[in-house]
Amino acid sequence: MSEIRFYLDESVDVTIANGLIRRDVEVLTAKDAGNLGLSDKEQLDYAGKNNFVIVTHDADFLSLALDSEHKGIAYSHQQKYSAGDLIRRLKLLWEVAERKDMINHVEFL
Repeated sequence: MSEIRFYLDESVDVTIANGLIRRDVEVLTAKDAGNLGLSDKEQLDYAGKNNFVIVTHDADFLSLALDSEHKGIAYSHQQKYSAGDLIRRLKLLWEVAERKDMINHVEFL
């Protein structure tokens, strides 16, 4: 199976990245990539060029998804889940989805 990799934009707390890393999921944060301050489009482009599914709480990505090629977007409203719940949902997505499943797909968590 071709495992997906997650890229967390600035809106997602690093606690989520740390929890996923402890569960052996490949994750990169915007901060670790040196991408703080990039526009949403630039973040989406970076994720796409590097074969990451972008994880975000920013609803602007939903509009971008309509007009952009991307490797996948995992969207969750910021206050919908606790950190633990979001980590569990992303881990489940990682376990069941393949990269090809996520191309130009928005997964609402």
